[in-house]
Amino acid sequence: MLTITQALVDQIVAHARQDHPDEACGVVAGPAGSDRPERFIPMLNAARSPTFYEFDSGDLLKLYRELDDRDEDPVVIYHSHTATEAYPSRTDISYANEPGAHYVLVSTADTDGVGPFQFRSFRIVEGEVTEEEVKIVESY
Repeated sequence: MLTITQALVDQIVAHARQDHPDEACGVVAGPAGSDRPERFIPMLNAARSPTFYEFDSGDLLKLYRELDDRDEDPVVIYHSHTATEAYPSRTDISYANEPGAHYVLVSTADTDGVGPFQFRSFRIVEGEVTEEEVKIVESY
């Protein structure tokens, strides 16, 4: 189960809506070993595509160095789908290389800014996708 604050959910959704019609992507870091998302880190979709996201390799290297320096893990890796449901695509599954992370997908297919939108979380380990419950809390 992913436990995440309402404030972080709001930031992820706002980023997804802001980058629409391109896919948005980013990370929520947390203390190493805690499984608690705390620090919102929006990233640039280097692909600038409505159907694909890609972290810039330089930005990704900088991010991982920063996570190491701060003793953090990438607890949540998120991106948006702009025209389809919030479910990992074959490409998403093939790029999922953090077995301990929660992979959050937000669908912005409804673009009126009001919703409904989908906010779903998955574990992706060795190509196996498992949806998990999302528990939204005010604080930890």
